[in-house]
Amino acid sequence: MSSIPILERAHVEGWADEEIVRRILHGDLALFELLMRRHNQRVYRAIRSILRDDSESEDVMQDAYVRAYEHLAQFEGRAQFSTWLTRIAVNEALKRLAARGKLDPLDEERYEEEDGTMPFQSNSPTPESNASNSELKSLLEEAILTLPVAYRAVTVLRDVEEMSTAETAEVLSITETNVKVRLHRAHELLRGALFARVGANSTRAFGFHASRCDRVVHAVFERLDLGSHRD
Repeated sequence: MSSIPILERAHVEGWADEEIVRRILHGDLALFELLMRRHNQRVYRAIRSILRDDSESEDVMQDAYVRAYEHLAQFEGRAQFSTWLTRIAVNEALKRLAARGKLDPLDEERYEEEDGTMPFQSNSPTPESNASNSELKSLLEEAILTLPVAYRAVTVLRDVEEMSTAETAEVLSITETNVKVRLHRAHELLRGALFARVGANSTRAFGFHASRCDRVVHAVFERLDLGSHRD
């Protein structure tokens, strides 16, 4: 038996999510912290894209992790764990939105199903644009948050979190064609100078900082009464 703490072993040996889930189900409960820290950024971005509120997003993150932990045995490995977890997070966020009467789901039958997305015009970066990247990132976040909820979720999962079309479809329980349609509509609203100039900086939008990560992890462990299992 190795004397290295199990969280450190998991880091050093590079255990896959599926291996960590298996070990949690066999009693290594402390490893759930590693799953949360691995996926906090994606879970936060998915929930924040729906709720548009930092504090409420943290609350719903905790709800999502508690639900994931309670149903961990139901993870069958047919999709990636990150996809399975993000789907739970999205469902929890939509439940919260529906509970406050602000859910605005899109009626897909109103839209033609079409392939592809609107390509952005590419502009070469200039010193001026490089100097304003921070401001543009903030403007991009604000612009995304003005979209209807269905467009926000697709945009954040595909463009910010860089999930595949198939993963996004799985998370949102829609078809891949619908993902493309929604993303195309969102791009029509966002495209132009703002999105073109921000370029690669889109992947830094909706950052989930270390202090917030610690806060969510600690709160979830308290709610699950797992504090004694942490190293």
